Amino acid sequence: METSLFNQNGKAVAYLAEDRETIYLWDGRAAAYLVAPRVFGLNGRQLGWFDNGTFFDIYGLRAGFLKSRSPIPTDIEPVKPGKKARSIRKPRQGGLAKPTMCYGYANKFLEEILLEGLEG
Repeated sequence: METSLFNQNGKAVAYLAEDRETIYLWDGRAAAYLVAPRVFGLNGRQLGWFDNGTFFDIYGLRAGFLKSRSPIPTDIEPVKPGKKARSIRKPRQGGLAKPTMCYGYANKFLEEILLEGLEG
């Protein structure tokens, strides 16, 4: 079952695929994957952490949530288009040291962080 990820405004912008590993943007592009608890972009860069239903950026700030973990009301999820072919994963960078996770919000929206996983 696919699980939606909401940004800090409560908008569904991505989802965790049935494999519980691949993260797709709402437009159907695969952008990242989980190597619990780390999240890596398909370009191999670490984008953050996914811990207890919350997506934290590399600085330990909240950027996204599962609906059940969202501290704010979430919007109704729009219909998803089909998934696009997944790009080949590039080798992962070494894992970053995990910062102290906090309740502050990231400076970037979840979708912006995930898009960084597609950049060369």
